[in-house]
Amino acid sequence: MDNSSGAGTNVILHIGAGSFHRAHQAWYLHRLNEASPASERWSLTVGNIRGDMNSVLDALAAQDGVYTLETVTPQGERAYETIRSIQRVVPWSASLAELVEAGADPACKIVSFTVTEGGYYLDEHDRLDAANPDLAADLKGARATIYGALAAILEARMQRGVGPVTLQSCDNLRSNGERFHAGMRAFLEQRGQANLLAWFGANTACPNSMVDRITPRPTDDVRERVLAATGFADACPVMGEAFIQWVIEDRFCAGRPAWERVGAELVESVLPYEEAKIRILNATHSCIAWAGTLVGLSYIHEGTLDADIRRFAHDYVTEDVIPCLTPSPLDLARYRDVVLDRFSNPYILDTNQRVAADGFSKIPGFIAPTLAECVKRGVEPAATAMLPALFFRFLDRWQQGLLPYAYQDGVMDEPAARAFFAAPDPLAAFCADRLLWGGMAQSAPLENAVRAALSRVDAWLAKRA
Repeated sequence: MDNSSGAGTNVILHIGAGSFHRAHQAWYLHRLNEASPASERWSLTVGNIRGDMNSVLDALAAQDGVYTLETVTPQGERAYETIRSIQRVVPWSASLAELVEAGADPACKIVSFTVTEGGYYLDEHDRLDAANPDLAADLKGARATIYGALAAILEARMQRGVGPVTLQSCDNLRSNGERFHAGMRAFLEQRGQANLLAWFGANTACPNSMVDRITPRPTDDVRERVLAATGFADACPVMGEAFIQWVIEDRFCAGRPAWERVGAELVESVLPYEEAKIRILNATHSCIAWAGTLVGLSYIHEGTLDADIRRFAHDYVTEDVIPCLTPSPLDLARYRDVVLDRFSNPYILDTNQRVAADGFSKIPGFIAPTLAECVKRGVEPAATAMLPALFFRFLDRWQQGLLPYAYQDGVMDEPAARAFFAAPDPLAAFCADRLLWGGMAQSAPLENAVRAALSRVDAWLAKRA
């Protein structure tokens, strides 16, 4: 497909061209471009840091960036939309040379990215995990992480004098723009790139954002339905729920599309929106996936419709999260109910395997803050403690080889996780792990709460056996 940026066209380079991006940010830009005169349209270029999705990139390139989005409501109403916002697909190479060239193009005004929570390599204090082999390699000059890739892009922009660029995080990471900015600064400092660090400070903006649309991994039946509905034999369609939300801090340094014209919310502070989403939606999603897996369920909607599992999720939000987040500009109880209704959608077929992944990022990111705040207020976090207790029992099944699927976790130290269960007191070892718990590790309130919750989980599993 066309490798040019398009004369006079402002470009967004997106790194992480997976299903979520194509069902979310690319959809917003498509809708905006469709409603805008040619002179106001933005062009989207996509590429990846890793080569694990090359087949998708190849299929997308063969279709000139055009693909079909299928959405479905909880009532089973399906809709099909041809998405045309992607104008260029950058083929992957280990050097990322073409990706760097795309980011260094003077027409590129925004580099956005979805690299998942673990892809930021940050601890609870926003310090880089330099022990991670990928990050360690990038600190020596490689390009295996978002930091190495962006350092190469920013250096090329600096050398060519092509001007400022906004770096836009689109991940489920609390204060994602600020935390990415801190990580990028630390990365450049540790590399000793003082000139680039100064340029980064003067020529970039890193706005926070909150993104939301349930987007399961595409399956063959999506392609079959797209073909039947549209007549297009799409090799790379995506599907998601009908619900969509994007809240963006309005802080850009080189212009931006008018996303607010197609439903995105441009705000001064994303914080209350992202806290509600991360603690209510993301944490509850994980709870349902871990619990559902433990009782032999395959899909999120099955667990959400299970009275016991739904109660775990409902009680966690009602008893602990809502008090922690009040006051809020959102109706938190209504948000809880909307989330559970979305998870109940039987047509999404979102798997427990997908949602259960990356627990070592989700415990510290989604769940530990509520536990810590309850303890600080002198409240027993009984409902919240059920979530790490479920994950502990899930990990126990994993280390015994008893899970019905392969568990994927981008930041888990596998030998350390297996060592929990070789310890004299496995739960105490689990609660002492700093990767999971940070400053709460080895604390009596944490261990007592999770131990009590684990007793309830085990009693529940015995009843369900």
